[in-house]
Amino acid sequence: MMTQIETTVHYNNGFGDEEDYMIQEDEWDRDMLLDPAWEKQQRKTFTAWCNSHLRKAGTQIENIEDDFRNGLKLMLLLEVISGERLPKPDRGKMRFHKIANVNKALDFITSKGVKLVSIGAEEIVDGNIKMTLGMIWTIILRFAIQDISVEETSAKEGLLLWCQRKTAPYRNVNVQNFHVSWKDGLAFCALIHKHRPDLINYHNLKDDPMGNLNLAFEIAEKHLDIPKMLDAEDIINTPKPDERAIMTYVSCFYHAFAGAEQAETAANRICKVLGVNQENEKLMEEYERLASELLEWIRRTTPWLENRTAEKTMVEMQRKLEDFRDYRCMHKPPKVQEKCQLEISFNTLQTKLRISNRPAFMPSEGKMVSDIASAWQGLEGAEKGYEEWLLTEIRRLERLDHLAEKFRQKASTHETWANGKELILSQKDYETATLTEVRALLRKHESFESDLAAHQDRVEQIAAIAQELNELDYYDVAAVNQRCQRICDLWDQLGTLTQKRREALERTEKLLETIDQLFLEFAKRSAPFNNWMEGAMEDLQDMFIVHTIDEVQSLISSHEQFKATLPEADGERQAILGIHMEVQKISQSYGIKANLINPYSTITTEELLAKWDRVKKLVPQREGSLQEELARQHASERLRRQFAVQANLIGPWIQTRMEEIGHCSLEVGGTLEDQMTQLKQFEHVIVTYKPNIDKLEGDHQLIQESLVFDNKHTNYTMEHIRVGWELLLTTIARTINEIETQILTRDAKGISQEQMHEFRSSFNHFDRKKHGAMDTDDFRACLISMGYDLVGGEVEFARIMMLVDPSATGMVSFQSFIDFMTRETTDTDTADQVVASFRILAANKVCRTSLNEPVLSPLPLLLPPPQPYILVEELRRELPPDQAEYCILRMAPYSGPGGPAEALDYTAFSTALYGESDL
Repeated sequence: MMTQIETTVHYNNGFGDEEDYMIQEDEWDRDMLLDPAWEKQQRKTFTAWCNSHLRKAGTQIENIEDDFRNGLKLMLLLEVISGERLPKPDRGKMRFHKIANVNKALDFITSKGVKLVSIGAEEIVDGNIKMTLGMIWTIILRFAIQDISVEETSAKEGLLLWCQRKTAPYRNVNVQNFHVSWKDGLAFCALIHKHRPDLINYHNLKDDPMGNLNLAFEIAEKHLDIPKMLDAEDIINTPKPDERAIMTYVSCFYHAFAGAEQAETAANRICKVLGVNQENEKLMEEYERLASELLEWIRRTTPWLENRTAEKTMVEMQRKLEDFRDYRCMHKPPKVQEKCQLEISFNTLQTKLRISNRPAFMPSEGKMVSDIASAWQGLEGAEKGYEEWLLTEIRRLERLDHLAEKFRQKASTHETWANGKELILSQKDYETATLTEVRALLRKHESFESDLAAHQDRVEQIAAIAQELNELDYYDVAAVNQRCQRICDLWDQLGTLTQKRREALERTEKLLETIDQLFLEFAKRSAPFNNWMEGAMEDLQDMFIVHTIDEVQSLISSHEQFKATLPEADGERQAILGIHMEVQKISQSYGIKANLINPYSTITTEELLAKWDRVKKLVPQREGSLQEELARQHASERLRRQFAVQANLIGPWIQTRMEEIGHCSLEVGGTLEDQMTQLKQFEHVIVTYKPNIDKLEGDHQLIQESLVFDNKHTNYTMEHIRVGWELLLTTIARTINEIETQILTRDAKGISQEQMHEFRSSFNHFDRKKHGAMDTDDFRACLISMGYDLVGGEVEFARIMMLVDPSATGMVSFQSFIDFMTRETTDTDTADQVVASFRILAANKVCRTSLNEPVLSPLPLLLPPPQPYILVEELRRELPPDQAEYCILRMAPYSGPGGPAEALDYTAFSTALYGESDL
């Protein structure tokens, strides 16, 4: 079933108040279910309507359910018809990008006072044609039909009334709806003739629906700039043309002709005033009638609720409760609705009277809203007391039945629990049990005693309930007393048997404790000794990784300490075996026949003997492995010392060369050529030192092959030496390049040696941190000291920082400083000059969308001011061929409104030439 689509728009009624109008398309939904031809008609009409607006932005749609799926053209359509800018769309192609764009469009529609029901972004992205057409219809309602206002009617009613007023004088035209009234084409022709009689001769029209429709469509498209949105064949062949398609197309005529409609509204003002008075009088009469009926119902109902005569049986009281529930569920709710509607009608009437400047309505005596509220309050008070009384009486009658049932349940539960307990307590299973089993039986008996104590409370509850039933004179009290006495007698018997069984279990336990103590002693001493042997075997077989001689010697020392503990361990082993022998002796002496298994330990004497033999074999094997590792560490130490001797020489040498290069680059005295000569000498020295680095690399390789990872004899690692050497090579090459660049700048800009010295002195002075670059504050102070006038303040200084620090690092290098100072002292071309030159070439162009496009439009279009652009033929006409092709290849298309397809953006191109854009 098609979901009903509701569109709520806020519309000003002319008196300063906002009213909500709800347009419900129930009838349209039923037609859609009966005849699928609506889809074809709406597709064509809505597509043509959308294209009539999208063409102003230089685009169109072909398939309405596919072209709006990514949300881009939907957002563009809303921008064109509203004249407002929507949020920036997501350009991704993923589903969530499309959903995000459609949601932005739907949010914009909602922000215009439109309530969307059952239209979500997922349906539009999935290409749901019914949801897409429903959404476009909502847009048409809001932006093309909602604002139509004729004689205090708006939207659909206003548009229909406008059509009726305009076509009333014409023969054979009777507009009553937006479907069958338009099938013969005469209504369209009448609208055109009413406003533009020069375009059509209505009196010569014949009874030819196909011809009339096509004539009206062609004239509207050619002379009124209303695109053809309907097919004459579809309208004629469809029993009931689609109402929305007709409304959309007719709204275009309204917007084309609505300029001369205001004069007609004044003639109907008197009718409006009289209609308001008549409607208000009907509301007053309806209020009086509803108030009388509601007060009469309250007067009849209140005495029934105040009656407190109690019934004798439970069935009769429950019947009263059912009557009361019927009153609450069936009789009262309609009266609540009547009361609410009465108050709403009263408030609506007073509002309409106040809006229309009429005196307030005063109901008859006793029928004021306050009178009704007071009577209603009395009714609810009686109702509340009646319900409480009913429940109290029912609870009282239920009390006896509840107590009797509670007694039966608790007695049954207790009897079930006590069943078989006497037999269990009389058993003598402890006579053949071991100590562990006796103790388990004792713990089990203690658990039973706890359970027995817990049931004490239930027995007391059973007796208390029986006592209460006796006091309330329950009819079957004899049976209750007999059952209660039987439960109490059984309870006393269970208590006696429980005490006797405990005494027997405790006597048996003492007989087996002596042997158990020996087992426990064996377990306490064997477990630690067993763990010691397992740990010793693990340590003796443990793999070790060491890097220094000290670490190996530490392991050898630990091994010697372990060997010193072996005699003491052997004494503990013999003591444990003695405990086992004592158990065997007692068992044989007293003839114990029970299966004596140590319950506290799983360790046997055989396991202890086997592990002790294993420990004695592993000790000499461990000692041999440690001696082999000591010899290997001595060899690694020799490699460390050999590497440290060379690294401690190379590291300071690299640091010294770095300082010499830095000192040379900061010298002010001498010419740039002298600095270049000195730097070339440094470069030669560095290159000849390379064999020392290679030799150190070879020693480092030997260290790595020996798996030596640290060296306490030097602070330099091979990574440090490599980084320092690469930095030295990079620094000498960069410094030489900077001097060469300064020489080229000096020669190209005509800067004297004295100016270069002045620039270098200023840079060195304000490079307070001596990092070879000035920070922002140092650069500002340097400009001021050199007499540079920052007329624009922070804005001017920010512009300069963009030139010298385009990457926004916050630092100004010497080369950037030189480039800026030479730019300030020489005459160069600028981006503004190039833009001005292009503007001259394109000076005679007029910004327009199409010379053939009519001025009249169904809806106003708000476009941004035109932006500069130039055409391809203008570049080829004004510039040499190679330079024209260069510009055409690199200029971006013009993206502003109003430009033709071949327009190019020369402003962005010009700024990109000077590094001032992202082109």
